[in-house]
Amino acid sequence: MGLSELSGQHLRACAGFSSVVARGEGRWDRPSPCPEWDARGLVEHVIGFHDVLVLRPLGAKPKRPKGDPVPRWELTHEALSTLLHEYGELLPDSPVDLPGLLPALRTEVLVHTWDLATALGVDAHLDEELCAIALRGALGHEAEYRASGMFSASVAVSEGASVTDRLVALLGRDPGWRRSTP
Repeated sequence: MGLSELSGQHLRACAGFSSVVARGEGRWDRPSPCPEWDARGLVEHVIGFHDVLVLRPLGAKPKRPKGDPVPRWELTHEALSTLLHEYGELLPDSPVDLPGLLPALRTEVLVHTWDLATALGVDAHLDEELCAIALRGALGHEAEYRASGMFSASVAVSEGASVTDRLVALLGRDPGWRRSTP
């Protein structure tokens, strides 16, 4: 798969994340399925891994306002979009292996979109095609995911579970998780 296609998939996942971030007003302190983060922390985590792994190394880290997660994520998404469209298929002497990195980042964004939507109490509307691609990739690299220590043990789901539920369950989320506070 070429960089253009991988970039397009990643940006589609980021657009889905954007649609959930846009609905967070007044709910940033809500707990999430990731015990270490509330809703704001999830957005900051997604911003942070894009900064560290892609934007800074390629000289494209945006200047963001402090505070409000919505414009902070919007600027990140814009910077990613500009960068990935600029690079296209040509990566001369790039310090970042985007073809190797984007599939993992896409999976992270999809799962954190689900985490954020669940924390906020809104529907994530995850792209099923992207979830299916991410699930195949995660199953192919499950040992590496487990060895990283970044994911909880997988959660059992029914055989008829949706591709989204299978993806989040594989990466340690309980698809039935619900906030315990209003």
